[in-house]
Amino acid sequence: MRFLLLLLVLGFAATGAYWWSSRPAEVYVTTPYTGRAADVVYATAVVEPVRWAKVTSIIRERIISLCGCEGKRVSQGDVLAVLDSGDARATLAELEARQVLAQSESERALQLLERRVGSQQVYDRAQSELARVNALIAAQKERLSDYQITAPMDGVVLREDGSVGEVAEPGDILFWIGQPRPLQLVAEVNEEDIPKVSEGHMALIRADAFPDKDLRATVSRITPKGDPVLKNYRVYLDLPEETPLRIGMTAEINIITREKDDALLVSAAAFDGSTVQVVGAEGRIALATVETGIRGTRAIEILEGLAPDARIVMPFNAELTEGQKVRPRTGEPR
Repeated sequence: MRFLLLLLVLGFAATGAYWWSSRPAEVYVTTPYTGRAADVVYATAVVEPVRWAKVTSIIRERIISLCGCEGKRVSQGDVLAVLDSGDARATLAELEARQVLAQSESERALQLLERRVGSQQVYDRAQSELARVNALIAAQKERLSDYQITAPMDGVVLREDGSVGEVAEPGDILFWIGQPRPLQLVAEVNEEDIPKVSEGHMALIRADAFPDKDLRATVSRITPKGDPVLKNYRVYLDLPEETPLRIGMTAEINIITREKDDALLVSAAAFDGSTVQVVGAEGRIALATVETGIRGTRAIEILEGLAPDARIVMPFNAELTEGQKVRPRTGEPR
């Protein structure tokens, strides 16, 4: 008797296990919905003044003084830094001594020529030497101006680098000078996306410093020549006067290149390319290739190939095969 009961229990268990293992897979489904579709181009950007300049040294020399004017307003021509010009002034002094001697030699040669004691050739040579020395002095005085680094424009010293005693190298940026307003975003847009972007397009901005603010900018111009190595184009966007963004901040932007109201949308996670999985009336999987329009980051516009009440597997499940029976459920998958 106990043996028969054991057999019955084992039979029921095997039947239950078979039913459990062979029952249709459970899938979550969604239906298309109507909303606004936006085609966007993503890029990263940096906040810069519209008018600004980098100030560098064109000679290699030690810094002996700095203005200490970071954050202060300066005028064009104001001295920002002075470099050690000791050697250059010593060279000028030597040239001026040679000038005195050359002037004396020229006057002496002229006197001898007038008394018909000297030759025209000697006088011409003295004059040539004097002219050469005068030219060297003029060039050296012009070179001395390079030892004073001045402001190239009116504006605010946005940043000051370098320290007294350091050696300024040619090309090293010592000062950033610019107008604090207006500001702009300078973005790098991939060459595949640049044909979609035009002047006047609006961009939505996400900045870590202001995560809860609605920040916007407008495309003002696009550089005509791209970078063939990085394969991108520089895009400039005007920021509104009241923007809280600051010079030097980085931001992520989405340039809206196309918008459409009342579009039929399906979540982007339901797609494998242009294919979605639809659950039919009998609970079986069918693959539907649809014509899509605007493809956003979260949703994709449906133009043709899908009924408004279609039950679509969400997200797309590559393990399901066409014709497979499933148990559809609505809601969000766990």
